[in-house]
Amino acid sequence: MIASTNHALARLHHVPLARLREERLVVREAGSGTRAATERHFAKHQVEFLSGCELNSNEAIKQAVQAGLGLGVVSLQTIELELETRRLIVLPVESFPIVRHWFIVHRRDRRLSAAAQAFHDLLLSQVAFTAAVEPPPQKLTPVRSVRISEVQTRKGTPARR
Repeated sequence: MIASTNHALARLHHVPLARLREERLVVREAGSGTRAATERHFAKHQVEFLSGCELNSNEAIKQAVQAGLGLGVVSLQTIELELETRRLIVLPVESFPIVRHWFIVHRRDRRLSAAAQAFHDLLLSQVAFTAAVEPPPQKLTPVRSVRISEVQTRKGTPARR
């Protein structure tokens, strides 16, 4: 949960999730993963939120929050510069951060292209950055490699080679 540095909640050391009922949230558009995760999180804790405006990019949300239009939910990786320059802050909201799980899957018998390898390395560096900023809330399960033949499609049939 991000806020402008001059927001009233920025001075608090703990923000109850229920307190956010009184705040406008700048949210992503319907259908985005961040929006869905935010809605699930608030519903899980039986707290409704007031949507101030709906925007279609993290950059737009950051700008709106900086301008004081409300609070926002974005991935920590998208606000590194704003945190460093103190344009935005992360609020210490109860039950945050929202933890989402990502998986990297690729074929062991194929070499990654330079672009795919760079993306792979970027994802892993972001995991290291996130762990340095906010330790994981629970013990993570080690990743195991799987053969492409072990992967199941959504209907439960084995994937083709």
